[in-house]
Amino acid sequence: MNTIKSKQLFEQAKKSIVGGVNSPVRAFKSVGGHPVFISSARGPYLYDEDNNRYIDLINSWGPMLLGHAHPEVVEFVGSVLADSFSFGAPTKREIEVAELIRELVPSIEKIRMVNSGTEATMAAIRVARGFTQKDKIIKFEGCYHGHADSFLIAAGSGAATFGIPDSQGVTKKTAQDTLTVPYNDTQALEACLVANAHEVAAVILEPVVGNMGCVIPQNGYLQAVRRLCDAHGVLLIFDEVMTGFRLAKGGAQELFGVKPDLTTLGKIIGGGMPVGAYGGRADIMDMVAPLGPVYQAGTLSGNPVAMASGLATLKIIKNNPQIIEKANRNTEQIAEGMRMINTKLGLNYTINRIGSMFTLFFTQKPVNNFEDAKTTDTKLFARYFHEMLNRGVYLAPSQYESLFVSAAVQDADIQHILEAHEDCMALLIETEA
Repeated sequence: MNTIKSKQLFEQAKKSIVGGVNSPVRAFKSVGGHPVFISSARGPYLYDEDNNRYIDLINSWGPMLLGHAHPEVVEFVGSVLADSFSFGAPTKREIEVAELIRELVPSIEKIRMVNSGTEATMAAIRVARGFTQKDKIIKFEGCYHGHADSFLIAAGSGAATFGIPDSQGVTKKTAQDTLTVPYNDTQALEACLVANAHEVAAVILEPVVGNMGCVIPQNGYLQAVRRLCDAHGVLLIFDEVMTGFRLAKGGAQELFGVKPDLTTLGKIIGGGMPVGAYGGRADIMDMVAPLGPVYQAGTLSGNPVAMASGLATLKIIKNNPQIIEKANRNTEQIAEGMRMINTKLGLNYTINRIGSMFTLFFTQKPVNNFEDAKTTDTKLFARYFHEMLNRGVYLAPSQYESLFVSAAVQDADIQHILEAHEDCMALLIETEA
């Protein structure tokens, strides 16, 4: 596949943009080669600057559940552009989005809009600390909650890809206030809570992890986390930036029947625009300025264009339950098809799937936590990634990322993905022999 324009653009970008990209994983550093520069997208497809078409299995890292440039969203966003792009003042649409989120996610009684998932998680732990008057938080190894200092301790995603789970620039004091335990290990969490009695403000986790690859909570795990938080007087924060409105209308908390104290959101609530939000129990959220002493602000929070995109997207999801069902069915067909092909070829690689999220791990070990995920053969994944890209299938350029499937994918696209997968796996076997 010819990507000469993308290569030229990457060389040009490196002269003015750090690393040639504005987010590290985009640099393809873990898989080699140069990134593909995208010019447009529609439905399930991406188009690059060399006019190549790809079936998109990232979907902007989650938000494009409907597919790209959904006509109703495009029309609604287009209708508000002439009203200007930002006011720095309240708008009616912010209320409509907030009310719709409250309706779909009953644990959220009050909400605050921000500009990204990182802002949302950063603010959520500040509120938790303010509410509980405790300093420490517990996060899980391999879970990624954005690049705020408190979270870059045993992080997943891009940090894991580059082998630097602890970022330079994070102070020792900050690191001391962030405790980490393995995901899916109830005993480890309980031991940590006991060892730090009366010091922990909150436990934060991705209820379904997307940033060490897709890792699913074992039966009863989230319920056990909820019980432990209650027993130790600790707030429970669900980071649903990826899972919110994708795994179910009410997110993972609806799917698993577990009610957190605070929830962070992003991705889908902006329909692809830069948006985040955090919300939860009213008594906790009332700690936030202007009502309370916990300060958080943002000039572009509740941006009117982003709110229009999010509102249109959420209304479609609310009024069309078949959207989530279609994305789930597409993902099941892809993941199960890959599993069958692997079995036919004598391969036993792990595939984790839940709803419309999945990851093919190049390991035969079940993947239930970060240590399991790190047993994957990342060099083999890198080769697989490029072979799939050459066949028009756009995967995340990291083994440590979940894939996200949209409802726009059609049967012919699924067939193309599976044929490409079989070709690639057979080629890898041949060259490894």
